[in-house]
Amino acid sequence: MQITRRTLLAQLTAPLLAAAGRELRCDVAIIGGGTGGCAAALAALRNGLKVIMSEETDWIGGQLTAQAVPPDEHPWIESFGCTRAYRAYRNAVRDYYRAHYPLTAEARARWNLNPGDGSVSRLTHEPRVSLAVLEAMLAPYVSGGRLLVLLKHVPVAADTEGDRVRAVRLRSLEDGRERIVHAPYFLDATEQGDLLPLSRTEYVTGFESRKQTGEPHAPEEAQPANIQAFTVCFAMDYLPGEDHTIDKPEEYEFWRDYVPQLRPPWPGKLLSWSMSDPITLKVRSVTFDPLAAGPTPGKLNLWIYRRIANKRNFEPGTYLSDITLVNWPQNDYWLGNLHEVSPEEAARHLKRAKQLSLSLLYWMQTEAPRPDGGLGWRGLRLRHDIVGTSDGLAKYPYIRESRRILAEFTVLEQHVGTEARAQLTGKKPEELTAEPFFDSVGVGSYRIDLHPSSGGDNYIDISSLPFQIPLGALIPRRVENLLAAAKNLGVTHITNGCYRLHPVEWNIGEAAGMTVAQALATGHPPRKIRNDKKLLTDFQAKLVAQGIEIAWPRLTPR
Repeated sequence: MQITRRTLLAQLTAPLLAAAGRELRCDVAIIGGGTGGCAAALAALRNGLKVIMSEETDWIGGQLTAQAVPPDEHPWIESFGCTRAYRAYRNAVRDYYRAHYPLTAEARARWNLNPGDGSVSRLTHEPRVSLAVLEAMLAPYVSGGRLLVLLKHVPVAADTEGDRVRAVRLRSLEDGRERIVHAPYFLDATEQGDLLPLSRTEYVTGFESRKQTGEPHAPEEAQPANIQAFTVCFAMDYLPGEDHTIDKPEEYEFWRDYVPQLRPPWPGKLLSWSMSDPITLKVRSVTFDPLAAGPTPGKLNLWIYRRIANKRNFEPGTYLSDITLVNWPQNDYWLGNLHEVSPEEAARHLKRAKQLSLSLLYWMQTEAPRPDGGLGWRGLRLRHDIVGTSDGLAKYPYIRESRRILAEFTVLEQHVGTEARAQLTGKKPEELTAEPFFDSVGVGSYRIDLHPSSGGDNYIDISSLPFQIPLGALIPRRVENLLAAAKNLGVTHITNGCYRLHPVEWNIGEAAGMTVAQALATGHPPRKIRNDKKLLTDFQAKLVAQGIEIAWPRLTPR
């Protein structure tokens, strides 16, 4: 159950929604209001389009909000390697803290303020701040009547004719009412590519075979059901001397004793302070100390890893404790998938993933070994308010891998993987670059980071090179008026590992929104824009003019 306090966006859109009929029309319908969906909407709106955006939860923002995952970003993010709009979002997060939170003078003066000082990111912060920022960025367009956001709506059907989508039927999760959205263009920005099967757009799932892709790390046979783990995140703080132990989860004994059966092997129980090192797969020991102010020398302190509020950045008394976000190997769920299965099976796996996260918390409260030799921290408190739910778990699971369109162009490991590029080109490490794409519509950078998967694979975590986002990866091979706008673009199971992070998904969505705007302005469909040299040159010039970087400066591998 979710806490029902209405957000700014819900308040703004409620009158519009009440007045809207069953049949709705717009220039572009964005199905999915996550990170990519919001970026797509902003791009389309600033280029004069009328937009309808649906969202399954009552929070827009996806990874940044409803999934409660602080931004995972590359090392150069403060200087270059993201779009102007994404940089505006990041700056607005910091400005929101400066305007509304009692920061210390030192924290307020820090140009690169990191509210949580988490070790994973330069901008670990509370998900509700991202929600406030994204809603504020969209609010003028709602007030101006050019954006309608349908919260708590999911796509249930699509009307297609030949190679075109004519309309999408959405259903309200609150009252069951259905609305039909008509548009010349549709963007699939859902977390799992939900619009693809409904619109009969060809797609792939799971692990492609080496025969299909030639990728060095691909298996001999395709494994369509082998999908990366998803995670149900939660936030917690720590109040020494108090007891905030939750009720014992019904699956606690199973998860306390669970030993992952992965290839290569996991080093013991999942609920432990030892795990597989993602890169070497050797045993990696971590620590957990909720009273530590800073990193523990020589060891990863999970308390600080994704800390979203460092109480030392705020005036004394503002926070009783630091707040940390739990998205760790210990609550990755890989015993089943959420798509390409029946609704009943998906619901069962989601319930079990929630049980895993609650079991992890209960284990930490009662049985986890402490550095002082004791067991458990009963003062760990589940922060329902931070994620906006009554069960204390994020509104939506953190989805790492989606259905992916069969695209005009598919990005392979050979295009971006450091080792694969070295083998392919014969160049020295200092000379290596990712494959340059003539149709680049953005850039990104992250390691190829694949978490353990439902097919029983342990981590695949390999070096990659700063890469471009090709327009061809957003365009399906057949369907003419549907574009990928999130993690469902033309990548493989392997390259999804570096194309799935926050700033990359934002860039994908923003590029998709601008592609539709260009198609409507010129009368040429996206496929034509990509394949006509002059049209593509004109479009790329517009992308650059609106702050989208389409090439990298010379950089070294990650």
